[in-house]
Amino acid sequence: MPTQLLTFRAFGVTWNVLNLFWLIIGTLLEAVAVVLFLAPTQIAPGGITGLAILLHEVLHLPIGVMVFIFNIPIQLLGYRTLGGRRVIILTIVYVVLYSVMVDVLTPILDVNLSDDHLLNAIFGGILGGVGVGMIHAAGGTAGGTATIARILQVRYGFPMSSAFLYTDSVIILLAAVLLGGEAAMLAITALFLGGIASDYILEGPSVIRTLVVVTDYPAEISHRLIYELQRGVTSWEGMGRYTEEPRHVLFVAVGRSQVNYAQHLIHEVDPEAFIVVGQGHVAYGEGFKKRTSTIHQIF
Repeated sequence: MPTQLLTFRAFGVTWNVLNLFWLIIGTLLEAVAVVLFLAPTQIAPGGITGLAILLHEVLHLPIGVMVFIFNIPIQLLGYRTLGGRRVIILTIVYVVLYSVMVDVLTPILDVNLSDDHLLNAIFGGILGGVGVGMIHAAGGTAGGTATIARILQVRYGFPMSSAFLYTDSVIILLAAVLLGGEAAMLAITALFLGGIASDYILEGPSVIRTLVVVTDYPAEISHRLIYELQRGVTSWEGMGRYTEEPRHVLFVAVGRSQVNYAQHLIHEVDPEAFIVVGQGHVAYGEGFKKRTSTIHQIF
């Protein structure tokens, strides 16, 4: 179906129907992770959701309602600080949907799949991370501390990873104080696995490798890689600073299963070639994936 048939315009912004669909699915997955795995076992994996779970355990307040209330001042600050009408609108849509889904699903999914808290932390972290990754890939944010982290990055230059560390550490510390050290460790486990799952959704599986080759036989090696491995090669001239002699540098991206064969071809031509193998998540272009503008490329 042509991409233009899946778009519409509202609030001065052009929206993609598939992105909105995946935003809804991602929100549902995150809500299920909280209701089914995290909240029943008192696991508060950082963020506004973690704070809401803690307050639910102490004050018995609805988790979804608290998430919505806490996000109001955060999103107002985000709108004033970050701008970006599209991101803010998508984040507000996410916050409303997530808050409603959590409280609606709580009585529906009132089941106990496992009494093992570690299993609940693992599955809750992974499922929630997949949901968050889909939300970010669709163009939104997961609200709460994600918005705060973005504000700290824009206004004060903090790296996103450091900003998340600051904001989530406070929630983890509260979990340790209110629920005990084991609850805090489980929260860290869920938070860590959620980050891995989110990165996987955003960046895809690690299916390619990059080779940087330093050699005195660039033409011969390039010929074999191009015609026997069917991969393009980029080359440039360099200088070995130890020997002070000119060297040639080649760069090639290959599939993970092609690494050993590529090294074999290179060393057949130049046994003294210096090879660095790097890891990549995905490559776009000739011989690899074609870039698309919507989240469905991930699946």
